[in-house]
Amino acid sequence: PTADRVAATSARLTARMVELFAREPPLMPGAEELLAALRSDGVPVALVSSSYRALVDAVLRSGVGPFAGTLAGNEVVHGKPHPEPYLTMAARLDVDPARCVVLEDSPTGVASGQAAGCAVVAVPNVEGVTVHAQPRTLVASSLKDVDLVMLRRIVGA
Repeated sequence: PTADRVAATSARLTARMVELFAREPPLMPGAEELLAALRSDGVPVALVSSSYRALVDAVLRSGVGPFAGTLAGNEVVHGKPHPEPYLTMAARLDVDPARCVVLEDSPTGVASGQAAGCAVVAVPNVEGVTVHAQPRTLVASSLKDVDLVMLRRIVGA
């Protein structure tokens, strides 16, 4: 394939994903309920994604949120598993990363949160992907199993 063909294919696939994400965002079961509980309790919630800004914006247009801040993968120099995405968002929100809980579904995201000094709740959603519990890293089978008590406990609040 030529560079032009790769670019055209990438643009076409991204446009299709934007269309699909805006119509039906890829939310995990329990995500909406957990977001509502966090908002109700006054907990600032941010969206830190490895996806392009166009995909993040499509999810936001679908009605997911609101968030105190959002960060897309193409807005940092070093993406996940580097700590930059989570450190950047913590700085934007003026919060200590040690007081943040990262909810992640991938090993690279888990590693990013851990490297940033955040507590992590891993909810792997790809068959065959495993994440192991560690101090300040819990593993849940579903976001339906995650609640405010668990989140407070993992950050020591």
